[in-house]
Amino acid sequence: MDPKIAQMLSSVGPLVVVVIVFYFFMIRPQKKKENEIKSMRANLKVGDDIITIGGIIGKVVLVKEDYVVIESSGNKSRIDVMKWGINSVIANKNDLKA
Repeated sequence: MDPKIAQMLSSVGPLVVVVIVFYFFMIRPQKKKENEIKSMRANLKVGDDIITIGGIIGKVVLVKEDYVVIESSGNKSRIDVMKWGINSVIANKNDLKA
């Protein structure tokens, strides 16, 4: 092998390894999480208990293309919430801490 090629590979090799490690530890998990959140928001249905990004807890009563209507609190206040503003679906409302 030509010494210049060997020297170039030895100087570029560590950079390639760093890029690969960066991809597997930073970019790939972030994309996976984004896809899970996108799927959760696309699969919202009436009756789901949700938490918004702002911390509002409510039950979905209407699902539209870009937003949902939730009922929050004991007096049945209705709030329109954009789907991108939904943080998570609550599996068991009893697990929430006050």
